Amino acid sequence: MFGYLLLTRPDTCADGVERIDGECIGVNGDGYDFGTPEITDVARAIAHENRRIEKQPYVTVAMMLPLQSDREALRRQMRSDLQGAYLGQRQANAGEGELPKIRLVLANPGQDYGRQSRVVDTLLRMAASPEDRLRAVTGFNLSLAATEAAVARLTEKKIPVLAARISGDRIANEDRPDGMAKVRFPGLARILPTNHDAAQALADFNGERGRQNLRTVLVFDRRPDGYNQSLAKAFSRIEEKGPAGPAAMSFESPSIDEAGSTGNQFTQTANNICDSRADTIYFAGRTLHLRIFALKLAEVGCEDRHYTIISGSDAASLRQDMTERDWARLRGDDGRAKVTVQYAAPAHPDAWTTELTAWTKKYTATHHRKPAEQDLPQYLTEPKAALDTLRQQISTEQREGTKLGSTPNLEDSRTMLVHDGLITIGKALHQAQKNDPESVPTREDVGRQWSLLQSRHRVQGTSGLICLTTGGNAYDKPAAIVELDPGRKGPGTLKFVGLGWPTGKPQPKNCVIPSSTS
Repeated sequence: MFGYLLLTRPDTCADGVERIDGECIGVNGDGYDFGTPEITDVARAIAHENRRIEKQPYVTVAMMLPLQSDREALRRQMRSDLQGAYLGQRQANAGEGELPKIRLVLANPGQDYGRQSRVVDTLLRMAASPEDRLRAVTGFNLSLAATEAAVARLTEKKIPVLAARISGDRIANEDRPDGMAKVRFPGLARILPTNHDAAQALADFNGERGRQNLRTVLVFDRRPDGYNQSLAKAFSRIEEKGPAGPAAMSFESPSIDEAGSTGNQFTQTANNICDSRADTIYFAGRTLHLRIFALKLAEVGCEDRHYTIISGSDAASLRQDMTERDWARLRGDDGRAKVTVQYAAPAHPDAWTTELTAWTKKYTATHHRKPAEQDLPQYLTEPKAALDTLRQQISTEQREGTKLGSTPNLEDSRTMLVHDGLITIGKALHQAQKNDPESVPTREDVGRQWSLLQSRHRVQGTSGLICLTTGGNAYDKPAAIVELDPGRKGPGTLKFVGLGWPTGKPQPKNCVIPSSTS
């Protein structure tokens, strides 16, 4: 009798990428698009940049986020994220004397990060590899338990993580008044305000506009989800100056991208809100459910009342999901809006020019002269300059024939924010390299840089000045308050309406973090 050992090769989608239950899971920097045609061009552009710098001293940075979806809107969002990553990589690699260069790889952990453990295994091997020299992981666009597990394991192994688009409060280190941070994730940095900070920024903005007489109600998703939970908690802690509104109302969704029975639940919720005197709703839920809720609220139509729904950073994706019929449903028969949605966006391309114009007008009226250049506030001028540079870079890429799948849409904030994440990583790498120019910085070297990126080492991001605390959190990062207005006909408009500051005031000069919060 002879025994035979049957060896089966794994079903691969591409080099470094394995097919598991219909998903392509793994890490690739050679231009593979994970079967998502929307990102084909930008994946190839990243691969081209990787080849351009491969003969120079480089380290690897991984962009980790789900890269496959049946939903067209989500695939467009992936493209925006990767466009930002490519543009940030190019900018970080631009300086002749700036070393090391960044080799960027794409890491797909599967839907809702369900296969993150396999991808983290690969990233740990790449961190130990003298060829790959993985020195940072970024991306992370959903505040989920699986995301938290991935960040925890990476940072436990001393791999620096820069979370460009996580807003949930759980995946963060805690800054304390004495400056000694409570560090759950050593080597974690965040450039997006937490949900708590975003809620404070919304309160700051609305207080500035004299809306103290709002009658509010909180509507929140009971499904366990770090984003929903921390946003509901943050909204419930806002100190209201107006009359008391009705008690909080809850619903339960089946998942991030499934509606389930939420439409029926929202019909009942909308009726209850109609019977109250509430006119402003704090909504702690994901974009898919926010859209359904807004439409149901407009459908109920209570005594010609106009509602404002206030939500968090996930709402930045709402406009992409709206159809022309949806916009029409948000209007009354007279063409006026029944419902508008306001949210704290991570960034908006109109923010800096609009705010500088308003600041200059106020200064001129007070001082009876126009401000000199040195009078202008850094917290507005430096982000504007960074945004101007990004726009010039986009134009240059277009002139050179670089295909990115589409012209980057800066309005949804994704491209701006992910770009800022890559240039922040680039600055940390370059600062660490200067300390030891003879060798590539270690993982620990890079992680130590996060809390030093403040004051004169602040990062001039397109989304605002990035000044990191001892806990690796962005200090007083402004929120761009944006409103979705259905208008009187056609598709609605997305407009920037102001800045909100988590501390209630703009960042100090040179972004020197006060001792009480550092």
